[in-house]
Amino acid sequence: MKTEASTAFERPASFRWMQLVMGIICMAMIANLQYGWTLFVNPLSEAHGWSKASIQVAFTIFILTETWLVPVEGWAVDKWGPRPVVLFGGLLCAIGWVMNSFASSLFVLYVAAAISGIGAGAVYGTCVGSALKWFPDRRGLAAGLTAAGFGAGSAATIIPISNMIESRGYADTFLYFGLGQGAIVILLALMMARPPHAASKSAKKKASPAVLQTTADYKPSQMVRTPVFWVMYLMFVLVAAGGLMATAQMGPIAKDFEIDGIKFNVMGMVLPALTFALAIDRVLNGLTRPFFGWVSDQIGREKTMFIAFALESVGIIALYYFGRDPIMFVILTGLVFFAWGEIYSLFPATTADTFGTRNAAGNAGLMYTAKGTASIFVPISSLITAASGSWEAVFFVGCGMNALAAVLAWWVLRPMRKRFIEEASGTVTVQDDDTVLTASTGAARLVN
Repeated sequence: MKTEASTAFERPASFRWMQLVMGIICMAMIANLQYGWTLFVNPLSEAHGWSKASIQVAFTIFILTETWLVPVEGWAVDKWGPRPVVLFGGLLCAIGWVMNSFASSLFVLYVAAAISGIGAGAVYGTCVGSALKWFPDRRGLAAGLTAAGFGAGSAATIIPISNMIESRGYADTFLYFGLGQGAIVILLALMMARPPHAASKSAKKKASPAVLQTTADYKPSQMVRTPVFWVMYLMFVLVAAGGLMATAQMGPIAKDFEIDGIKFNVMGMVLPALTFALAIDRVLNGLTRPFFGWVSDQIGREKTMFIAFALESVGIIALYYFGRDPIMFVILTGLVFFAWGEIYSLFPATTADTFGTRNAAGNAGLMYTAKGTASIFVPISSLITAASGSWEAVFFVGCGMNALAAVLAWWVLRPMRKRFIEEASGTVTVQDDDTVLTASTGAARLVN
């Protein structure tokens, strides 16, 4: 009779890379639910007379349901594997966009956002969690490549979506892209497999010594009782908030900066400044995830966080002061997205390094809820701008949030996480349904 371990080692080395590629494609198919949203804001407002702030509530609902339910979906992945969860997610993503195409009231738009968010969270949490389990030796790179599918996945479709909205309207665009993207996710889900725990343990031995990894396995309920989790969660919220405000508000910002109508000639294609910037941003937002993930595999997670978050802080404030020039707008939005997107590789990898592989999907999903918390700032930023008549306060707050996160990464998280992992170093872990037992150097401790 074949065991999980024997089956794992009978599979070719390329098998886990095939699983990773399928996860990346699935992520690309759900990317437009978030990153293409800004293109629909103005058409929705013009068609129905809804305020932009009220429309952006739908974006917040999407982010909240996408993120805050991921721990439940991650638990399902840890228990039953990726296939049923991704099937479920792909179906809901398609339903959500089809509903958007017919929405004639804000209530329907909000319900569709919730359905889309649940579906996107199921796909996102599964694909990232599986990557963390398949690649404990290259967690930063694997999580980064998977997250790149979400960050850059809309780069290839942002121009077709923009053109279709202009030629056929936003409703047809929601309908046809929703059906097509959902169908691809469902088909790929049928070929996904559960990452074998035995193979993960073997691969972990190949990880760089610069990356500290625990030998204990913590469940989500145990993880939330540790101070190091809450420091990481706060940092995630701080950095995600600034990036989400830029993602959702890029269209309105470009309009207020009076550059949305300016055209660029790109290799014979004449593109509006906003569309060109969005295409560049999506590519950079995707590239940054495997790039900084790979860097963190080499030099450590916290050092990489410090560099990236400091760069994001500078990029945000520079965008405010110099972004009214069309060329600088394109360059600086690219910088902002490049320095922001890496959080979706660094935090999942750091979470798995700190709290173990066995429950990586559920733990990473719980950490991912920080994105939902950060999304609360999106409609608030619209209200602040409407009240003040300027984006100045929003940009300064975003700059300060990232600067604080950079400081926390190096001077707080680094020593705290080092002590936490050292306490569990050399441990032998035995896990049942309710406890994690770790023993080291003759001592034992029970984590309830």
